[in-house]
Amino acid sequence: MPARLSSATAARRPPGRSAAPPPGRRVLAVPRTWGLRPGDAVYAVAGNALLIVAMWIRHGQLLTSPAADLTAAGSLAALLGTYAALVQVVLMSRSPWLDSTFGIHRIAAWHRWLGFATVILIAGHVLMTTFGYAMADGRSFVAQTQVFLSTYPYMLMAYVGAALFIVIAVTSVRAARRRLSHETWHLIHFYVYLAIVLSFGHQLTTGTDFIDDRVAAGYWIALYVVAAALVVTFRLVIPVRLARRHRLRVLRVVQETPTSTSIYIGGRDLDRLPMRAGQFFKFRFLSRGLWWQVHPFSLSAAPNGQWMRITIKRVGDFTTRLAAIRPGTTVLLEGPYGVFTAVRRHQPRALLIAGGIGVTPLRALIEEMPQRKGSMTLLYRARSWSEVALRDELDQLVAARGGSIHYIIGRRGVEVDRHPFAPRFLNAAVPDARQRDVFVCGPREMVDEVVGSLRALRVPPRQIHVERFALLSA
Repeated sequence: MPARLSSATAARRPPGRSAAPPPGRRVLAVPRTWGLRPGDAVYAVAGNALLIVAMWIRHGQLLTSPAADLTAAGSLAALLGTYAALVQVVLMSRSPWLDSTFGIHRIAAWHRWLGFATVILIAGHVLMTTFGYAMADGRSFVAQTQVFLSTYPYMLMAYVGAALFIVIAVTSVRAARRRLSHETWHLIHFYVYLAIVLSFGHQLTTGTDFIDDRVAAGYWIALYVVAAALVVTFRLVIPVRLARRHRLRVLRVVQETPTSTSIYIGGRDLDRLPMRAGQFFKFRFLSRGLWWQVHPFSLSAAPNGQWMRITIKRVGDFTTRLAAIRPGTTVLLEGPYGVFTAVRRHQPRALLIAGGIGVTPLRALIEEMPQRKGSMTLLYRARSWSEVALRDELDQLVAARGGSIHYIIGRRGVEVDRHPFAPRFLNAAVPDARQRDVFVCGPREMVDEVVGSLRALRVPPRQIHVERFALLSA
């Protein structure tokens, strides 16, 4: 059955309770652009990996017997596994250089696969090294393990570190992750730092590549120091500096729909906080039961120098408690993050496609769109009208910019087609999609469906910009 499309204009509806306070004068700081190019980061990572292999060869890792083969392979696996773990830490240090260069989704994907590679290499190191020594000395695997634990320094710590890596990898599998709360999963992943620290002493005191080579030892210490410095800078120093400079507080809380709430946040010198519509921050609310959790939310209004706003959907314990937070509560920030901004535009016209609460960054982006007839079309998908957030604001903003909105409301296969964003429906709603930049935000499944349809319609990849709902709520 065809999708139910409902167009809207501002003249039909007065401003609702979500009407925003009047914005300040828009003389705002914008996010800094960095000179880092994608190739620079790739060359740095690959170059260090080659240097690690070269040092392994230089240290005389000769393949002379099956036992020596296993031991040498285990040594190389340990080096590359440790390096992969450090690269993981750098990727998720929330560096603005990497974020502006690659985007958070690509970084998260690399982090995930590097995590599995780290576990495979570390587990391979344990197995191959133990079997290699056991074969050379005529012992069983268990007996050789006992010798390692009783003879070599820091060995027990290294085994605990390897076990932590395995636990983290297991909980990262999607089937396991769905069974864990966000808070539990996040806490488990903090143990990656402990796993790396526990392995550090073992690496420097028993690794054949470091015992007699101060240059190699110094090189690896430098890698650890750089990774640690990036984490401390971007996850601790900068958030503390932002807190001291802006002193953010909750101004007011507005219920938008039965399941969504807007939180207005104010502070000092917000015009000096570099951010763009479409970006997100990681927020920590210093309130009882909430202070120890940090969650990402997109701005649901464009920066204006006076206040910030996020609009959340109540989907769990955290967001339910957050909807009842009191004005005056202190707020800490990390960010801004994301490249889902108007800076990426290539065409004068835009198509915006939202699913559920994923409309929030699009609502902010609309404020930065030009006021020109026909320059913008918004497709908004929701299961019911009660889930349509910020509707009055959207109608007013889009109409003021000469655009149009199509609401696609209803249950799949009942009120709307099972595939409401199939190529034929997109083509019917927006025949000139190939001549537009397309901004898509919503649940992962919806975004993947939309991107597949856009590709089928031959929309150039550089004109497709996506943000997935999983990043925007908790």
